[in-house]
Amino acid sequence: MTGATPVFPSQIWQAERLPYNSSVKIILGLETSCDETAVAILRGDELLASEIASQIAEHEKFGGVVPELASRHHLVYAPQLLERATRAAKIDMANVDAFAATSGPGLASSLMIGASIAKGLAIGFGKPYLAINHLEGHLLSPFLNGDFQIKPNISLIVSGGHTISIQVGGLGDYRLIGRTVDDAAGEAFDKVAKMLGLGYPGGPEIEKHARNGDATRFDLPRSMLDSENFSFSGLKTAVRYLLPKLQGDFLADLCASFQQAIVDVLVRKIIAAAKRYDVDLVTVSGGVSCNEELRRRLRDACDRERFEFKSAEPWLCTDNAAMIAFVASLRLDAGFESRVTEEIDPNLALA
Repeated sequence: MTGATPVFPSQIWQAERLPYNSSVKIILGLETSCDETAVAILRGDELLASEIASQIAEHEKFGGVVPELASRHHLVYAPQLLERATRAAKIDMANVDAFAATSGPGLASSLMIGASIAKGLAIGFGKPYLAINHLEGHLLSPFLNGDFQIKPNISLIVSGGHTISIQVGGLGDYRLIGRTVDDAAGEAFDKVAKMLGLGYPGGPEIEKHARNGDATRFDLPRSMLDSENFSFSGLKTAVRYLLPKLQGDFLADLCASFQQAIVDVLVRKIIAAAKRYDVDLVTVSGGVSCNEELRRRLRDACDRERFEFKSAEPWLCTDNAAMIAFVASLRLDAGFESRVTEEIDPNLALA
């Protein structure tokens, strides 16, 4: 751990702090599913604090997340974040009504840290514990900045490890429509960025270069367009075979063409699903949904087809604990709790 420096991009909604009110539930959530350590505190519909310690700089030199390194950093950062969050929220830990943590999917060694801390706090203060699905956090995050009412929708979760489409009927009412059969979209971004000698994570790097590129220069494949599932491995392979043939200044155009191929597939499939399942709302979340081109194209497509479009705020798209606390709050209100003996599940499914 020598030389490790945490990065704390603080996200705190500044609001007038009210005295403790036992009728309004205060939820503390922890997120440690991968390489981001996060703590958030939610009181009713007010997010009091959301703190994140980023490990990007530590893993960038390896071109990806090193599980052992990630878990060791969680152990260092989590106590700091708990102190920062409670101080920012101006609450005592004893006033927290329930403790929640991501229980899966994710890296086993990372999940254990957050879950163990939340369980220990729940036991120590005699409060409920809630084990939360990381994907459910992403799934419902578009509603965190709104009226908190979960409306029926077709949702696209697109991140480094997941690309799935879900039919949402309400809290806990989820039906899997399609999933990636190989690489997730974010994984494809990372792998192609590495081929191009760009930094990690790859998505923002490719997006940056794509802004100045011609997306029509390279004709790259769009796989499985007639299927509800997704596939990006063939696109990644096409770039690998194309690279040795290229000369001169091609980086911006290749990035633009690659990004366009992924966006074309995602937009086509999610709009098709919304039509097929007759919903009025389309939502998108997950780290890749920070991509401006994807957001613009989805919003435009929804406008054309007269669907309402809702996306999570960019800071809620990457891994964070605010979405975990939000889902925990909804589940607690609905009468759900978890046993402190409940195990983490690195392969936990959403539907």
